[in-house]
Amino acid sequence: MNERTLGTGGPQVSALGLGCMGMSEFYGQGTENESIAVIHRALELGVNFLDTADMYGSGHNEELVGRAIKDRRDQVVLATKFGIRREGGSRSIDNSPEYIRAACDASLQRLGVDHIDLYYMHRRNPQVPIEESVGAMAELVRQGKVRHLGLSEVGAQTLRKAAATHPIAALQSEYSLFTRDIEGEILPTARELGIALVAYSPISRGFLTGTLAPADQLPDDDFRKWLPRNSGENAEHNARLTAEVLRIAAAAGITGAQLSLAWLLAQGDDIVPIPGTKRLKYLEENTAADSITLTAEQLAELARAVPADAVRGSRYPDMSSIES
Repeated sequence: MNERTLGTGGPQVSALGLGCMGMSEFYGQGTENESIAVIHRALELGVNFLDTADMYGSGHNEELVGRAIKDRRDQVVLATKFGIRREGGSRSIDNSPEYIRAACDASLQRLGVDHIDLYYMHRRNPQVPIEESVGAMAELVRQGKVRHLGLSEVGAQTLRKAAATHPIAALQSEYSLFTRDIEGEILPTARELGIALVAYSPISRGFLTGTLAPADQLPDDDFRKWLPRNSGENAEHNARLTAEVLRIAAAAGITGAQLSLAWLLAQGDDIVPIPGTKRLKYLEENTAADSITLTAEQLAELARAVPADAVRGSRYPDMSSIES
């Protein structure tokens, strides 16, 4: 597996990481044994960058990842996140210094490690100055509990203020052939500041595989059932775009997922996609994308087939916690 650097002076990570969220919730049921087998196989394939968060499965995902890497800690660049609190069936965003300190200690305990390699603010509460939150995160670095800092789903102005407070290694945002919002201002700002882009949902939550079932056929515990992009006329329109992606992939002798990941890798050496899966089959398919180099003709064909604003429907049912 090729490697890339997260930010200026940040850690070296595999060009493709592994998103672990779906092992605990959001995409239907999985088994712990298979999920741990996926993590172990990822490490064997050279994928050393694992992504989790304290809210995934309300702590379950961190515990699972911790068990999986217990005797493999030195092989892993471990990323987790704080900021989304789930209490009493509701969610809130807490960026207060007091909560940041408590959340970090709780994550360390669940993960069973003595430090976190990359610690993200998962979402931003604009009522708390970003300088105050990042200042508290920086204190965790000074204490040795955290090695590098990251932010998730923030705008360009927030990114600038954060970077002026403490070096930021990575910005995690949704980025794929189907989600291109960050190309206008956010990605150029990150590049100006020397901040890497960690791309989550790089296969657009399965849309770009061509195998995602229609919304009315998905179980209630699969949150893609409720996505605006996967309903009604939006779904029909986006399926036509997916068909074009699959046509280009088939001509290249690869899958839609591999084409989508190879496209992301081609957008710059400062981009690290973190496709998620709980299945060995898809892990091995995804990691093979690291060896695929798309031609200029293929990239141009993709640009024609899926223009930046072609996809219909918002990313989430409720976008209120996403900073523009």
